[in-house]
Amino acid sequence: VEGVPAFIHGGPFANIAHGCNSVLATRMALAHADFAVTEAGFAFDLGGEKFFHIKCRRAGLDPAAIVLVATVRALKMHGGTALANLSTPDTNALLRGLDNLAAHADSAAQFGKPVVVAINRFHDDSPEELDAIRSWCASRSLPCAVADAFASGGPGCTDLAALVASTAATDSPRHQPLYNPADGPINAINTIARSIYGGDGADLTETAVAKLDLFTRNGFAHLPICMAKTQNSLSDNATSLGRPRNFRITVRDFELANGPGFLVALTGSLVRMPALPKIPAAERIDVTPDGQITGI
Repeated sequence: VEGVPAFIHGGPFANIAHGCNSVLATRMALAHADFAVTEAGFAFDLGGEKFFHIKCRRAGLDPAAIVLVATVRALKMHGGTALANLSTPDTNALLRGLDNLAAHADSAAQFGKPVVVAINRFHDDSPEELDAIRSWCASRSLPCAVADAFASGGPGCTDLAALVASTAATDSPRHQPLYNPADGPINAINTIARSIYGGDGADLTETAVAKLDLFTRNGFAHLPICMAKTQNSLSDNATSLGRPRNFRITVRDFELANGPGFLVALTGSLVRMPALPKIPAAERIDVTPDGQITGI
């Protein structure tokens, strides 16, 4: 596992852009190895959905398997545990939070590809919490493995790698997108809101309607949709955790990304320009005269 090359070409955030590396990087990786793993950022509602509907559609790619990465800490947060208490074992909160993982697993399954759950282990995860996730996955016939790369390096990922390789070797039909861009942006947005987010649909502000009309009149209504949405919730409300239901998302505006070829639908109050702190971490990084890197 260690020593494997990483093809880093393009790194857009999945909450404000399409969330995965370039087609060129993926094709280069596939030319040099039996397996190429693409990190489609954040959760499946963002990076995963866009990977299938934008990147795979454009490049003609067909993944062999989907890996959903979960952590005990995130599941407990979705189950109601306060941020300050995430290091404290709480199996009940974790079990409640598994509803969020279920939503992503259900979304991923719609594309017809086998799904694997990877538990990204933290040092303070209790055995009971890890067992609870394993049992839940077993009850849903979801292959599951713990990844302990942070503490154990490559050997901590061999179980996951073997599981993903064996899962990818199973036959599965070519994935089917959930919407056809030819049916228009409104259909695409409503399909994503209902089938991926679990909501009731989408509403457009007057600004969004006017901008979409402009893009339609200029011949861009056939492009796929890239949703700009908070990464903290399945909805466009960052405080709505777990698996929210009975909600609608609001598209406040549209932007055209004519180079990569998609329309960006802006939801909620999300700002598409990532912010830096007043003193970026890069200012602390240096190289000493003897070649030692400091400040990391």
